[in-house]
Amino acid sequence: MVSLAKKMLAEFIGTFILVFFGTGAAVITLMLAAGGTPPNEFNIGIGLYGGLGDWLAIGLAFGIAVCACIYAFGRISGCHMNPAVTLAVWAIKKFPSNLVVPYIIAQLAGAALGSFLLAASIGMDAVTIGGLGATAPFHGIGYLQAILVEAIGTFVLMMAIMGVAVDKKATPGFAGLIIGLTVAGIITTIGNITGSSINPARTFGPYLADLLLGGANLWEFYPIYLIGPIVGAISAAVIYNYLNSDIGG
Repeated sequence: MVSLAKKMLAEFIGTFILVFFGTGAAVITLMLAAGGTPPNEFNIGIGLYGGLGDWLAIGLAFGIAVCACIYAFGRISGCHMNPAVTLAVWAIKKFPSNLVVPYIIAQLAGAALGSFLLAASIGMDAVTIGGLGATAPFHGIGYLQAILVEAIGTFVLMMAIMGVAVDKKATPGFAGLIIGLTVAGIITTIGNITGSSINPARTFGPYLADLLLGGANLWEFYPIYLIGPIVGAISAAVIYNYLNSDIGG
């Protein structure tokens, strides 16, 4: 029986790794492009400086981090690293109610530490140029559009999680690889729309650190990265359960 303290520590470390290395890739991309003519106001993504390749590289950084953490911590805590995932498995009664709040606290704390240590490792350019990898809707994307995109992205992620990790009939050993690749694919596709958070904790860390370290205050956008992922994840979990209700799992 794994203790609550160990489960929380696993979620804390896992989310720290996710944010440090995933958002770190976004920060480094922005800093590398800082000397050139920006392709857009975000200086990342479309245009001559990187294009879709930027998002593929960032997506792979996130995906590899997710993959490594699942294999390292999956047997300890389930390695959610995402409040939306925790709420989704709780909503379908596959996760105990008494662990929801401790898991989310650990995830948010780990994400915050990841952002603060990223700034400490790189310096203030990580904040002033890289924005610590904070997510925000790109030019021309409305608030509701951004919520929809985040919901769709998280829906796809949660479907993969249900199929390879939550379902008891899933083939063992593939969860880390498949979920990591799914994260990478989602980020590559929707990165240039919303920044592709698909995780309230992943956005919380950079937002908090940016605010406290003198960077941009983006909290007006946080509901996008709270509502979208939670709605998407719960919808996916409920639909997956319904589709498999006659065959078990």
